[in-house]
Amino acid sequence: MAGNTQNEIIIAAPLDLVWDMTNDLENWPRLFSEYASVEVLSREGNKTTFRLTMHPDENGTVWSWVSEREPDRETLSVRARRVETGPFDHMDIHWHYEEVPTGTRMIWTQDFAMKPDAPVDDAWMTDNINRNSKVQMALIRDKIEKAAAGHEPESVLAD
Repeated sequence: MAGNTQNEIIIAAPLDLVWDMTNDLENWPRLFSEYASVEVLSREGNKTTFRLTMHPDENGTVWSWVSEREPDRETLSVRARRVETGPFDHMDIHWHYEEVPTGTRMIWTQDFAMKPDAPVDDAWMTDNINRNSKVQMALIRDKIEKAAAGHEPESVLAD
């Protein structure tokens, strides 16, 4: 069995602003509440390899991994995958953006499988990703909508 999630949100902001803010990797720790840091390791064309480090979990464990991310502005999509998979056998992520009458729809699809010796199974991780994606998407929506309302993105993303 493998896991698959799809979550989406409408952001009342222009597509260009949503695209720019959500693809600014260096600012992800201010856009997402779960990331403590992002370290860009390399850039090759549109592809960026980077290390994400999360804030400590409830047990004090700090999770970190290396991912690749490749945005394609023409197709309004981003493909990403974990290079250091940790407890995952694989983790592939697709972000898709589309203009809608009320702003921009952002859709996250994640395809993954947990390793047999992982501390949780595919079903548990599916529920966890679905719960967390909704929280993170709402935070991102609120920050981008605040920026769209005339506030400078830097002030929206300020710690």
